[in-house]
Amino acid sequence: MSSSLSVYLLDVAATRALVGSRDAQLLQVIRESFGDELAFDDDYFSHEIERGAPTAYEALRAVVEGGPFSDDEGHAFQYGYAYRRLCSLTGSFLDNDCFTPHRGGWLSEAGQGMKALGITAVSVEDFEFGHLPTLPYTYTPGCGEWTPDRIAQALAEFEATKRAIDASGQAPPLEPYVVDAVMQCLGWMRHAAARPGFGVIGFRS
Repeated sequence: MSSSLSVYLLDVAATRALVGSRDAQLLQVIRESFGDELAFDDDYFSHEIERGAPTAYEALRAVVEGGPFSDDEGHAFQYGYAYRRLCSLTGSFLDNDCFTPHRGGWLSEAGQGMKALGITAVSVEDFEFGHLPTLPYTYTPGCGEWTPDRIAQALAEFEATKRAIDASGQAPPLEPYVVDAVMQCLGWMRHAAARPGFGVIGFRS
């Protein structure tokens, strides 16, 4: 079974602040503008909803209002997808062709490629094993974020490695497809670095 990685460029602090914001206008905009998407998701997860999971809109409302949340851990995925919807609404979707679809330990392999090129401040694995801000834990979707300060550090780490490679003429022995993935991650970071306060939030599903 394959997985996907959805990655968004946005103001990380402002996006986190949407959780518990009680922004009724935001909820109204989502309901009016994305009603078809909400209905599609409800149909897709109809079996879980029949067993007590919140609908897509109910989950969104709980996230924006800061609760209440279902006590059933099996329902937590809906809050994860609700938060992803908020990110898709307020952020810009970033190219993800190196990571969607992917199988098995690809995120780990790509993360090792980042480390081989000196990048330790962030890892693509953050999007697989991270957690949602102040929301019930769910394995799927996985969620993680790269904050502006960590991105700045990661870019500095890469530039230092690049200078060392240029000086020695020797690059780490990485497969071309791993290099492509790392370059895509660097592209995300450069987009973020160009906008003060912006970072990256990613979801593995």
